[in-house]
Amino acid sequence: MASSDLEAKAREAFIDDHFELAIDLYSQAISLNPNSADLFAGRAQANIKLRNFTEAVADANKAIGLDPANAKAYYRKGMACIELEEYETAKAAFETGASLAPGSSRFTDMIKECEERIAEEANELPTELVDKAPEDVMTPNNGPPAVARPSEGIEVSSTKPRYRHEFYQKPEEVVVTIFAKGIPADRVVIDFGEQILSVTIEVLGEDAYHFQPRLFGKIVPAKCRYVVLSTKIEIRLAKAETINWSSLEYSKDSVVVQKATASSSDNLKPTYPSSKPKRVDWDKLEAQVKKEEKEEKLDGDAALNKFFRDIYKGADEDTRRAMSKSFVESNGTVLSTNWKEVGSKKVEGSAPDGMELKKWEY
Repeated sequence: MASSDLEAKAREAFIDDHFELAIDLYSQAISLNPNSADLFAGRAQANIKLRNFTEAVADANKAIGLDPANAKAYYRKGMACIELEEYETAKAAFETGASLAPGSSRFTDMIKECEERIAEEANELPTELVDKAPEDVMTPNNGPPAVARPSEGIEVSSTKPRYRHEFYQKPEEVVVTIFAKGIPADRVVIDFGEQILSVTIEVLGEDAYHFQPRLFGKIVPAKCRYVVLSTKIEIRLAKAETINWSSLEYSKDSVVVQKATASSSDNLKPTYPSSKPKRVDWDKLEAQVKKEEKEEKLDGDAALNKFFRDIYKGADEDTRRAMSKSFVESNGTVLSTNWKEVGSKKVEGSAPDGMELKKWEY
């Protein structure tokens, strides 16, 4: 069956409220004609009806990539983002759509709706998010209740992830690694929303891989970046707030934790919570240990080994490399800190004065 026939049947199914059938028909048509923006925009609309909002955003993004002048794709992206409480992203999509369809009231109405939602969020106090129960955190003041989502990380093409992923974080960013080997950079499409990461990997002869989690916290899309390497895809997400993420993906049970930053007027190091009634002063304990180590008196080899350990601990990377290379290659008779001197040649052993260096024969 031709792609156009499948598209016509998908539209009929949508009109008859058979949204799952419509998605299936659109998917079949896309497999025959993967460069049709209208097919992706149509499937996005069906996904919105089934409340598959992250899939709808992915389809709308794909349609926009194929046809940047497709106004309905921007509209459907905006509608899905509103349901995901991505109001800034939704507003940007509606504004672009409005510029492509001047005079359309549906875009102006939705822009106004987004502005009202953004204003509501701005009026909320951050301390309320910390003190409220998880159920309360999901509902903005005076706003509609948030939609519960059974799964926030969605694999569209398969229930089993094709590529393994993991993440770690720093105070200002989260680094996500997807272990996909040998993927050309032009086959990877990554889109950043306020709280959505959308990753699509297209491999010839296979179904596209989609990874579209709603993130634990909000990010700054303009500061996010990624790089496609030979063995993996590394994605760096810039946090909107310096809070600790207890997981990569958002869930309704997520609890907002305190910020990692300290006030500018307070130069003291943060203290850490303890389950004991009496809190341990970790700063004092650390200072005491360092003092004891400094005052510890060592003799002979122990003192010499400690001296070399202290040098290695405070050295830069080149110095450490020089120390390791010279010590190993000289069988423990030479210890150099000059990488320029030892880096380009093998370090020969050197016996102390009055002694002769010999090689053992087995």
